[in-house]
Amino acid sequence: MCRKNIYLAWFGLHFFLITAISIRELFSLIAGGLTIIPSHTDGAWSQAEKITSVIAGQSLAPSDPARKTLVGYMHAAGIEGAFGFFAPNVPESYKLVFEFRYPDGRVEEDLPDVQSHAAGLRLGSLLDRIGRSNSEQFRRVLIWMLTSGAWNRHPDAVSVRAVFGTLKLPDPDQFERGVKPSYEFLYAYEFTARVTFPDSTEQ
Repeated sequence: MCRKNIYLAWFGLHFFLITAISIRELFSLIAGGLTIIPSHTDGAWSQAEKITSVIAGQSLAPSDPARKTLVGYMHAAGIEGAFGFFAPNVPESYKLVFEFRYPDGRVEEDLPDVQSHAAGLRLGSLLDRIGRSNSEQFRRVLIWMLTSGAWNRHPDAVSVRAVFGTLKLPDPDQFERGVKPSYEFLYAYEFTARVTFPDSTEQ
């Protein structure tokens, strides 16, 4: 009987976290004006997002053991990253461009290389994860890894600038007025040969 209660408690906690994260992502998208639902409600959607973040333990200090345990479980179970997928919007499209510089002054542009459609989907998910991350260290390391792979195709280059940006899609009202999508600069990382951690500039 005790074991059954433990299983029921775990089951309840697991699906409570799924619900909390899903609702938080939904409120976040509405508050950001990324859905057809009106977002101009005196900050009500933003307030609702904050409340669900508190419920999911996001308001605890990063060093708090309870938050570490909770976040670790949500990542291990795939809750934190997966259950915002069903929110009703098209996610922003991120793009990474490399500018390779050669000793003679030439500059060649390149993109991350993918060998299959499946690899392209994984790259898109990775770029989305980079773009949504609040961790400078996380972005820096992953962009450096992608740059290292592209550098193999430019062995004579002496440096590279990795430019990360996002495709800004118009909201429904703007689309009806004929507003076109546009790219917005987010980050740029400068690499030289055999440099482990790049310098970066942010918008």
